[in-house]
Amino acid sequence: MDGAEGNVGQPGPAERSQRSSVSSVGARAADVLVYLADDTVVPLAVENLPSVSAHELHRAIRDVLQLPDVAVDTFALWLVSPLLEVQLKPKHQPYKLGRQWPELLLRFTDAPDDDVATDEPALQFRRNVFFPKRRELQVHDEETLRLLYEEAKGNVLAARYPCDVEDCEALGALVCRVQLGPFRPGQRMACTLREKLDSFLPAHLCKRGHGLFAALRGRGAKAGTSEQGLLNAYRRVKEAVSSNSEGDASLRTHYHAYLTKCHELPYYGCAFFHGEVDKPAQGFLHRGGRKPVTVAISLEGVHVIDSREKHVLLGLRFQELSWDHTSPEEEESVLWLEFDGNNEGTPVNRLLKIYSKQAELMSSLIEYCIELSQASEPAAPQESGPGPSVAPGSSSPLTQRPQLRRQSSVVCNRIQHLSTIDYVEEGEQIKPVKPKRTTSFFSRQLSGSQGSYTVVQPAERPDPR
Repeated sequence: MDGAEGNVGQPGPAERSQRSSVSSVGARAADVLVYLADDTVVPLAVENLPSVSAHELHRAIRDVLQLPDVAVDTFALWLVSPLLEVQLKPKHQPYKLGRQWPELLLRFTDAPDDDVATDEPALQFRRNVFFPKRRELQVHDEETLRLLYEEAKGNVLAARYPCDVEDCEALGALVCRVQLGPFRPGQRMACTLREKLDSFLPAHLCKRGHGLFAALRGRGAKAGTSEQGLLNAYRRVKEAVSSNSEGDASLRTHYHAYLTKCHELPYYGCAFFHGEVDKPAQGFLHRGGRKPVTVAISLEGVHVIDSREKHVLLGLRFQELSWDHTSPEEEESVLWLEFDGNNEGTPVNRLLKIYSKQAELMSSLIEYCIELSQASEPAAPQESGPGPSVAPGSSSPLTQRPQLRRQSSVVCNRIQHLSTIDYVEEGEQIKPVKPKRTTSFFSRQLSGSQGSYTVVQPAERPDPR
């Protein structure tokens, strides 16, 4: 699989069971099953299946669904299974990649041999990782918006997109509006919401039994108020003004509202990868170990998410990082992220080590996303005097990050939960912690004057005390 567009990542919420996309293979036509984000199936009769490209299948699906031209860029074909997911390039031949699936699993996952032998991929039609969010806001076709909405909803409910409780309730209220219709004062909605709560909120907010440990972690109180919070948010959903008398005429508005809310999540539309990071040393014996993480990569940056706690550990825009990877031939497969840090008031370079068999793929995707962003948004000519720069892939000036609304938000960085390597470069040696700050350990980083990842030069050598 060549190039960064053939992304390999971790399975999403729609991959609940083993399914095959080829129901028959022969010399004549074969029935290919393509799954949509809501798990509905689009059957396609395909001639000469082994040589059919993803581009041809993509066109056939668009014809069946009667999607507009914007769907060419909005969606992509993916091969997915419970163990792995791959976004296909237009030139890829899905049948041949399916035959190579065991090799891909061995190369990019740690799955046991028995699971590798029985795993089988399915074809899925879903959002293209390289489709910019700004273009998504310009989509008006209802079926295209519905498919994007269904995929985003699945990722929210599966906690693949970690959300604060308030945001979960706001998003769940829009799902209520789509599925149940407008909120009607006096209607007994509480029972209906309670019976279908897991259709509107992530599973961890639907649990009614809360033990001591759940309470200590803060989830018990949140879950206890989720039903009432959802009901209140549902009551606040605004109805669209439309001259059309059909009841579903305003669903386009609610699909759009849902997606717009999801755009506030920094990992919306990302490709996801498996990995592990070192835990900070704890206790008298300084025991650490590793914790599983999800690495989310988009056109805008990289986010490292705690797979168990469902919150961000580290979020970096491309302007804020350098990166590299080591291959299994050199040592354990690792993605390295380098970013600015501070150690007791001293500027340092900070390294995060992400262990993953998909490190090479993540590194390639970061590089490709940067190339796409720079190509789509060329640097503006310099004006006289200082002014804000423009982030690649964004049409708005790049300023300092706004202050987070909630101090404990799931999108906040939690550097204290990570074990990083703090260092500076002094001469030809790398020294850990506290010396003067010099240059980047890695040469791979966002080039040009747009970035905010810069070298800090102290005025004088610090006192060695």
